[in-house]
Amino acid sequence: MVRPLTRRSLLLLPVALVITLIVATLSAPTAVAGSAPATFAHPGVLVSKAQLDFVRSKVNAGAQPWKAAYDQMVASSLASLSRTPKPRAVVECGSYSNPNYGCTDERQDALAAYTDALIWYISRDSRYAQKAIQIMDAWSAVITDHTNSNAPLQTGWAGSSWPRAAEIIRYTYTGWSATGVNRFATMLRNVYLPEVINGRATTNGNWELSMMDAAIGIAVFLEDRAAYDKAVSTFRARMPAYIYLTSDGAFPKGPAGSSIDTRSEVVAYWHGQETFVDGLSQETCRDLTHTGYGLAAIAHIAETARIQGQDLYPEIADRLRHALGLHAKYQLGAAVPSWLCGGNLTLGLGPVTEVGFNALNHRMGIAMSNTQTLTERQRPAGTNNLFVAWETLTHAGNPN
Repeated sequence: MVRPLTRRSLLLLPVALVITLIVATLSAPTAVAGSAPATFAHPGVLVSKAQLDFVRSKVNAGAQPWKAAYDQMVASSLASLSRTPKPRAVVECGSYSNPNYGCTDERQDALAAYTDALIWYISRDSRYAQKAIQIMDAWSAVITDHTNSNAPLQTGWAGSSWPRAAEIIRYTYTGWSATGVNRFATMLRNVYLPEVINGRATTNGNWELSMMDAAIGIAVFLEDRAAYDKAVSTFRARMPAYIYLTSDGAFPKGPAGSSIDTRSEVVAYWHGQETFVDGLSQETCRDLTHTGYGLAAIAHIAETARIQGQDLYPEIADRLRHALGLHAKYQLGAAVPSWLCGGNLTLGLGPVTEVGFNALNHRMGIAMSNTQTLTERQRPAGTNNLFVAWETLTHAGNPN
């Protein structure tokens, strides 16, 4: 630690040493604001205890839209108490799920565990907690690896859902054995975290964002401060390479760790888009579905960090609000101008706006008319069957 220099201390030192100390003081790294918490909050992945209590009170009171969202969740196949988990030692996922050896099964089981955990907390029906435990124990006893080209993305998707489920069960239900908890933690540490923590600089941005969604959730469950800080650092670096603001310059930044840095390289990476406006995403001209994956992961990461005492929303608010608004506008049916993706957008944004909309509009008071219209039109938001599930229930109008 470099101590502050006082006038008296400087007068007592040789000139050369004074100069050395001044240089050291000016160049000494400052503490990064809001790094990993000294004490992690639990449950603390995507949803906090205060948020869960708010939801439970609304559902028990029959209030909308939470009651309809809860009923939708309970009626889904993911909530079935007769579900038989289908764990595999090696999950092999190729491009566009070809081959698909356990990929769908893993994602569905992870989402089912999270679904059961939510139902347990709201209903206090212990059968759902036990079902979540059964699913998590089944996978932690078997899985050893993810392989083939989509392994990082698959690990990011499933690895985002697992800690959400595990956090709720571990910290609100007493029936998960220490053996089960420890084995699940070992699974996350050895099978999932190494696959996602180093990111993927040159793929489409939804990959790295989904991977960091998993990484930060796993870090919270494991109370791994180094992994948490790395996930947040990677996320911060990816943001300007995924959502453009005019303040970035004439064209977007390339992904950190890649060689994409010239205008022509950036245009190619942004799927041929040559005109850049506030809120445009690196994947807008690919399709809105993949863009939605990226936007969902961004909100998830920021929400988990906020629960842990690190509020990232102020620094990403402009990017996220413009991105949600731009894509909501066209998802709602606005005519696509010729300068945007050649006048042709592939729609399908998905149920991805609730978390970001609640954070920016409800908690921060930012007006978001297009996003609000789309969000309310899509309620109750269900699941994309990958890593987004029941976010009207968990985040609509949630003040916590």
